Amino acid sequence: MAQEFTNKVIIFEQSGLDSLIRLMASPDPDVQKNSTEALCRLVDDFHSRAAIRELGGVPPLLDLLKSEYPAIQLVALDTLTKITLDAETRVTLREAEGLERLIEFLGTKEFDDLHVNALYVLSNCLEDAESILELQGTGGLQRLMQFTAETTIPDVQQYAAKSISRATKYAENWKMFHENEVEKALVTLLGADSASVQVAAAQAISAISEHMGSKDAFCKVEEGKGMELLVKLLGSENGDVKEAAALAVSNLTMVHPSNCLEVVEHSGIEPLVHLIADQKDGAVANAAVALTNLAGDEIIRMEAVRMGVVPALIQPLKSSNSQVVSKVCLALAAFMCDSDARSELRSNGGLESLIKHLNSDNDDVRRAAAWAVLVCGGDPPTVTDICKLGGLEILQEINQSVSRQNKFTQAAMDKLLDSNLPAKFALTSYLGPDNCITDGFFDAGPLRPDSRFMSLDELSTREVNEKRPILLVNVHPHEQHSSQPPEVESKTESKAANQKPSKKELAKGKSKASKEKEEKQKEEEMQLLQLILQQQEGEGGSYHPPMDHALYEYIGEVSSKIRPMPTTREQVVALARFVAHKMGGPVERGKLSTFSYELPISQMKYELKSNILPIGRIKTGIHYHRALLFKALADRIAVPCSLVRGEYNRAWNEVVLTVDDTANGAKYPPKLFIVDLMHIPGRLMEGDSSEAVQYKKL
Repeated sequence: MAQEFTNKVIIFEQSGLDSLIRLMASPDPDVQKNSTEALCRLVDDFHSRAAIRELGGVPPLLDLLKSEYPAIQLVALDTLTKITLDAETRVTLREAEGLERLIEFLGTKEFDDLHVNALYVLSNCLEDAESILELQGTGGLQRLMQFTAETTIPDVQQYAAKSISRATKYAENWKMFHENEVEKALVTLLGADSASVQVAAAQAISAISEHMGSKDAFCKVEEGKGMELLVKLLGSENGDVKEAAALAVSNLTMVHPSNCLEVVEHSGIEPLVHLIADQKDGAVANAAVALTNLAGDEIIRMEAVRMGVVPALIQPLKSSNSQVVSKVCLALAAFMCDSDARSELRSNGGLESLIKHLNSDNDDVRRAAAWAVLVCGGDPPTVTDICKLGGLEILQEINQSVSRQNKFTQAAMDKLLDSNLPAKFALTSYLGPDNCITDGFFDAGPLRPDSRFMSLDELSTREVNEKRPILLVNVHPHEQHSSQPPEVESKTESKAANQKPSKKELAKGKSKASKEKEEKQKEEEMQLLQLILQQQEGEGGSYHPPMDHALYEYIGEVSSKIRPMPTTREQVVALARFVAHKMGGPVERGKLSTFSYELPISQMKYELKSNILPIGRIKTGIHYHRALLFKALADRIAVPCSLVRGEYNRAWNEVVLTVDDTANGAKYPPKLFIVDLMHIPGRLMEGDSSEAVQYKKL
């Protein structure tokens, strides 16, 4: 009758539970069994569980554990398992000394076949810290650990491990288990022959490894036997075992360098790398997390790279499982600190998959992929490839979306731009003092947010046009050249170049010697340009930026003349006058429209047969030419300044200076100044002054 729901209701309403509880004390074993079995079926309903507790049904059930008949004991244990799901019933069981009786039952060898059922009940009770505290006080917890380590029945071992996992998820409970050497008992279970026991033990180790105390204690058990067993299980033929073992290793090595070294000492890197190619998604994800933890140590990281961890991690990037992809992206990010790893990522096609996941609809995947790109963002070759593959455009698009952007995508975008200053200036129209212009920088003008940034190689293939030139900063054609000009040249050429001509001399024109020198320099530049163009044709059109002889000399001059000046203010003023002199001198504001700069630039473009012009070749420049040259030279002599682009060919430099560098009295906070390069070269205008605002506008 108790099988049908309607009958259960009738029995409950007719006070049938009270009668069944009394019948459990009958001397007839059949009556005991049948009444207990009826109760077992009735307590599937929550109200019946509470009623049994209120009617005093718990003590009679505990008494039946001493029955001579295993069938009665089994039914009693099944009933106790169901009713102890209720917290108040567990309190009643403790008050009836039920925990002690269960421990005694587990210690009785003749009840081996029922031990797993007793563990079901005990597992429910271990949910409460009060139960564990009581067991610890009576020595029951220690006996439970001993029983767990000594039993040889696979089902009992398996559920003992599961009970530990369930109980130790609370810090108070874990502490008491830890004090009774739970780690030692679980290491014993790891050595069992049963795969199900190994899985349960590894999962329990994962659970207790959430607590630092267990991480510390685990590898001290029998001199690291536990880690040795886990590493061995990573190569198991059973997929569930490998997955659970990898989870345990990942939890044990999380923020724990000593355990990471234990993994290495037991040759754990190779099986983890092999596990990345496993068919089970869980195993792959867990192995990726473990490798991420190991990568925190430089020596271990290099060893893993040598064993092929990067190519192994690239393959699961194609997985359809979002958890796998996110964990693998984080693992790749952990290994991208080394140049060899980044090189392998590029050569094995990993960047394509990584950038693809930036567009993922899954937040975790998108965040992890952005983190990997962020780590790679400090490496110029990798940044170049990322930009070629459209990573910059994808991040732009994401960061314009309120729902898809996050701090990682924003940081990745900033990192890419900091490593690709031409792109940063094109997109943001700003370079800060920390963004130092080096060889290869170019300014192709402002870029709309929805437009694609083009590399110098791509821009070099365009035919000469009437648009604004692409300004190039490139002192040396090869890296091995020194950044400083030879001393012999600096003594002769820089001296002549640094002497600022008087108005009278300018009116008379250049001397014959200076004209011959310029003609010779121009001829050398043309020869070099022709050689580079020939190389481009022979190498499939790859653009090689020409050496800028004029800029090379400028750097020598400012290094010898301006860098030694005592204050930053003096350096800024002198550099501003130097730049203005090299680009046509001062121009009155009212006469700016008549300042002829476009014709010489157009002539130079057709002369060089290129839209790309070295900044040093420009002799008549306006705001944006001069501001770029100022920034390029200032960065070479360590004068901090910013480059800001405005509208209508306006650009200016910002510097932060104290009001008076030489004052011995009170010091005031530094102020922002705009450097005048056009009208009164060397004039410093406060950033919010009317003259500064006028300078920045038409």
